[in-house]
Amino acid sequence: MLAKPFEKPIRVWVGLGFPRQLNTVVDAYQFVVDWCGNSPEQKAAMRACKAALAGEIDAETARGVFVAFARRKDILIEEGAVPPPIGNAAQPNHA
Repeated sequence: MLAKPFEKPIRVWVGLGFPRQLNTVVDAYQFVVDWCGNSPEQKAAMRACKAALAGEIDAETARGVFVAFARRKDILIEEGAVPPPIGNAAQPNHA
């Protein structure tokens, strides 16, 4: 199955503090490809998602790499999190 769902969705902040839920490897891959930047964490997340889609690793391994990327960029929504202040909101096109 191409969608490769995660056991637990990943939630990230986009725009001015709006949450976005990523349910599958494809969702995570599209998000990280659209992210403007070229950081090692972003590259690792892209490689992991591609590998999961190719069946080389499982979806949960790719999820872990993506979560590390999102945490590093301060866009991961942890359980019980509140929206960031407007002035510090993470942008999807932020490097």
